[in-house]
Amino acid sequence: MTHWFHRNPLKATAPVSFNYYGVATTPSATKICNDLRLSRTRLLELFTDLSCTPEMMKNLTDTYFSLLKGFIVSLDDSSQDSKLRYIQNFKWTDTLQGQLPSAQQDAVFELVSMGFNVALWYTKYASRLAGKEDITEDEAKDVHRSLKTAAGIFKHLKESYIPKLITPVEKGRDLEARLIDSYIIQCQAEAQEVTIARAIELKHNPGLIAALSYETANFYQKADQTLSSLDPSYTIKWRKYLHLKCCFYMAYAYCYHGQTLLASDKCGEAIRSLQEAEKFFSKAEALCKEYGESKGPGTTAKPSGHLFFRKLGILVKNTLEKCQRENGFIYFQKIPPEAPQLELKANYGLVEPIPFEFPAVHTHWTLESLAAFDLTKRPKEDSAKPKPEEEVKPVKEPDIKPQKDTGCQIS
Repeated sequence: MTHWFHRNPLKATAPVSFNYYGVATTPSATKICNDLRLSRTRLLELFTDLSCTPEMMKNLTDTYFSLLKGFIVSLDDSSQDSKLRYIQNFKWTDTLQGQLPSAQQDAVFELVSMGFNVALWYTKYASRLAGKEDITEDEAKDVHRSLKTAAGIFKHLKESYIPKLITPVEKGRDLEARLIDSYIIQCQAEAQEVTIARAIELKHNPGLIAALSYETANFYQKADQTLSSLDPSYTIKWRKYLHLKCCFYMAYAYCYHGQTLLASDKCGEAIRSLQEAEKFFSKAEALCKEYGESKGPGTTAKPSGHLFFRKLGILVKNTLEKCQRENGFIYFQKIPPEAPQLELKANYGLVEPIPFEFPAVHTHWTLESLAAFDLTKRPKEDSAKPKPEEEVKPVKEPDIKPQKDTGCQIS
């Protein structure tokens, strides 16, 4: 497969101790706090552990989120929030806006921020697998599933939990609708890339490959347009990626549409379609260079050097030459001045996010353990003493290289 995907950095967060001395009045309440601290610390470590699998990630996220939900939802099935929802302040950075954190004293903010990072992890796991040269069929399925899982998490956060935040989301921050939508659409587009690679490998009907490629190009175009109203200083690199992938899959669409036309004895139209494929491939090639030179968050790479990119260039060239030969010997058809309109609709292979739900509240949470948290025992805020700012250190990712690195890296 040897695909290449752009990846933005993980969100970073300040440490949280969950130490509520005096408030947690029983051993069961203290155990919940200890379990929260340990599972949160381990989960943050797992994000950068290259040996982590989706099963390991799911097990630990289920543990942490089920414990955290005791701080959010009522245990008596009422619509009221947990009395602990606003007990703790949480700080998180954004994927695009450097190390300047946002802070909210709200457990829902922690849930959606950590959930966002979990979705990002699934995209990064998929990217590492997809970059392998000798990827197996099971690994390709893992890539496909992981991208659909990530899309499902992003979608669930957007629809069910981000609207519950008391503090409105700032423009350009990760939890804003435009960014979440772009992440969802990108995941769908990349999952369809896996479908296209599979269809090409199994020599499926060129019409199906052309239609899937066209739908995928439209996904990338939509994701790019969604980011267009945001500050280019932190979106330009990401947008270059989305634009080049749009051009890349338009080239695929015209290339395979040309094969379909040739099979229908429309050789002149096939040549024009292949010429359009050449044009889009050249655009993608230029955008690859611009992407490599763009500053901003995310992976540093030379996508034009990747095998998946080079193979398309060879395919377009060879198919066009074949059509020109056939036209010179057999068809003698005129080449239309306008490229054929692509009105292609794929009936198979389109990707939808896998529905996601957070786990139920952990069994450690009972009415008794909740009652053991006595909020009247919270220490009074000493406003005279300024609190020291907790440092939010950037996440050291094994697959995000510094901007100065011009090598070809898979994120």
